[in-house]
Amino acid sequence: QVQLVESGGRLVQAGGSLRLSCAASGGSSGYTMGWFRQAPGKEREFVADISWNGGRIFYAVSVKGRFTISRGNGKNTVYLQMNRLKPEDTAVYYCAARPGGTYNYWGQGTQVTVSS
Repeated sequence: QVQLVESGGRLVQAGGSLRLSCAASGGSSGYTMGWFRQAPGKEREFVADISWNGGRIFYAVSVKGRFTISRGNGKNTVYLQMNRLKPEDTAVYYCAARPGGTYNYWGQGTQVTVSS
């Protein structure tokens, strides 16, 4: 059973940076890993994802050029480097994993709050 644990969320001022981490266990090294976020009163939305070998990466338009997703050398850790943060980036950020076309595994989330 894949388990995902996010960390790194905190309060930061607009224009600042944060790096989120997602530690995966249970055999996810061959899975595509993604980051999603959910702001208060809004639906969960896609942020970015990365294939098992890092060869394919996608970003949401709203974060492209500011956020960078990457995987650790052991493929079991995924990072989300977030730069030039905006108040609208405030949300709970979730790590997710999918062996195929559907995200089957989700972490509990980490809160990111960007103050103006």
